[in-house]
Amino acid sequence: MSDAMENAARYLAKRQAGEDPSQEAADEQEPSVTLNAENRAAFVETAIQLAIRRGEFDNLPGAGKPLEGLGEHHDPDWWIRRKIERENLTGLGPPAILLRTEDRELDAQLDLLGRESDVRDVLEDFNRRVIEARRQLQGGPPVVTSPRDVDAEVEAWRERRAARSAAAPPSEPPPRRRRFSIRRR
Repeated sequence: MSDAMENAARYLAKRQAGEDPSQEAADEQEPSVTLNAENRAAFVETAIQLAIRRGEFDNLPGAGKPLEGLGEHHDPDWWIRRKIERENLTGLGPPAILLRTEDRELDAQLDLLGRESDVRDVLEDFNRRVIEARRQLQGGPPVVTSPRDVDAEVEAWRERRAARSAAAPPSEPPPRRRRFSIRRR
């Protein structure tokens, strides 16, 4: 052991264990002191301080950044959600989680559609899958996603579409191309 702090911690641990600290163990690979509840805290604290001095905690990923998920509501399926996000998986997982994710993104998907009949088809398919997932008893997290009111969603889609078209500046016709004729001599 080359570090004086580590030697001091071992000396203190031997002394608290009732052993003679002046005797040096013949084999340095195995500590002569067994860690118990009394001396474990001192040994662990010393090991942490040594690691800090050696710089083992410098430049760790995420240093200086807030912890993820701190302050958010408790989600019992956090581990599944984190795995799906980290692995960038799509279409995998229990139906309850897939439907929750789809429910969150449904308005954005509807805004991409151009016809009311397409919006109705997507909403009816979504509602069918929510009801089907509620009927199945396969286990897993409960399905808390509620079906959407098709007429109310279509009306909201119309309003969002009208607001987008009103907010967009009127498009000017493209400038006319001048035709150049080649003069012949």
